[in-house]
Amino acid sequence: MARRWTNDLSRGDATPKQCYLNRRQLIAAGSSGLALSAWPAAAQTDALEPNSFEEITTYNNFYEFGTGKTDPKENAGQLTTSPWAVEINGMVDKPGTYAFDDIMAQMDIEERIYRLRCVEAWSMVIPWQGFELADLLALAGPNPEARFVEFQTLMRPEEMPGQEYPILDWPYIEGLRMDEAMHPLTIMATGLYDEPIPNQNGAPMRLVVPWKYGFKSIKSIVRITLTDDQPSTTWNKAGPSEYGFYANVNPTVDHPRWSQATERRVGGGLFSKRIDTLMFNGYDEVAPLYEGMDLEAQF
Repeated sequence: MARRWTNDLSRGDATPKQCYLNRRQLIAAGSSGLALSAWPAAAQTDALEPNSFEEITTYNNFYEFGTGKTDPKENAGQLTTSPWAVEINGMVDKPGTYAFDDIMAQMDIEERIYRLRCVEAWSMVIPWQGFELADLLALAGPNPEARFVEFQTLMRPEEMPGQEYPILDWPYIEGLRMDEAMHPLTIMATGLYDEPIPNQNGAPMRLVVPWKYGFKSIKSIVRITLTDDQPSTTWNKAGPSEYGFYANVNPTVDHPRWSQATERRVGGGLFSKRIDTLMFNGYDEVAPLYEGMDLEAQF
């Protein structure tokens, strides 16, 4: 591992791997993915019990496989992730289709232990492995005029049964402003807990933007487009008053149907003591990106 960007977190703050994951279980589970959960040092006094294997493998949002938390585990095993390629197009010098294996051969894989805060007001701590998005974009040579990056998830309803229903406007689209995309905290995750990322967590490659609500971290990416127009993103189109384009974690801006001031750390039970949500999910170093913006209006 070249670097570890842990903020105030360490491997000791994440659920010990030996408690729930071993190679035999992974092979037996096939493609059933993991949503690994634990807690930061500031919350250890809550005495949360480590997540069981069942909790980790069932508590996940990936609507392409269904809307229930157990649906991704039950349905993601049928997804074919090899071979895989990502098309990078738009305002770049070298547009083209980049094979996943070729990308990996050129990247320095790092471990990043990040908080994950869902817009539904639950949270986790996950040790990802991956590389900075900026390094991937550099392969295609971004043009200086590019202002936004648009991402698209695989569209394959024969393997992603949730896409057979008009739950959302498929395929799933997300986007970042260019300076957000180039920030060193923004990564493309390809693994977790030193294993290839499981299908239900976004195999073989997903975006992770730790200071934003989890729906921004789009999974199973097949296309990246650099553009000068703000992308029309899936959840923003579905509920513009509920899911803003920026989606920065902000405890002072409530969701229209619930407070965002606190969160439930997965593994503590539905009625466990809630913990305070941190501005930018605790990643204050991104605050300069938003100087002069009204973070209530541009939520």
